[in-house]
Amino acid sequence: MNYFNLILLAFLGGVFLAIQGALNARLGVLLKSPLLATVIAYGVSVLFALICVFFKKGTLPTVGTVRNIPFYMWFSGGVFSVVGILLYYYTIPRLGVGTMISFGLCGQLILAVIAGHFGWLQLPEEPLTLKKIIGVVTMIVGIVLINIK
Repeated sequence: MNYFNLILLAFLGGVFLAIQGALNARLGVLLKSPLLATVIAYGVSVLFALICVFFKKGTLPTVGTVRNIPFYMWFSGGVFSVVGILLYYYTIPRLGVGTMISFGLCGQLILAVIAGHFGWLQLPEEPLTLKKIIGVVTMIVGIVLINIK
């Protein structure tokens, strides 16, 4: 897949996350429980993902591959995912979807630049450059300006 199409997919991923955040935050308000909305969202996600796996062409990983995966990898991503999504569903009705997504994006961007620079989480190392620092600072200033009341 070419670079432009990958960028388009990344953009669409962000659009989908904003939509699901707004929908499931509203579900949390209607249920009076952002935690229950999170459980429902993940339950539906599991069912949808299993259907996708069932119809996906290709093979499943071998037993040897599965055994070589560190224990923490089986649950750590899920824990961070649930906490992150729960925070979305809790804050969107209080801040608005635009404010929450913009500050959430700010947190993601700052962590991504730092984690990439140091190669945390076995990510490819991407050195922090002056251009990246200027880009991050510009984005943070933009987010603050967008959200000033």
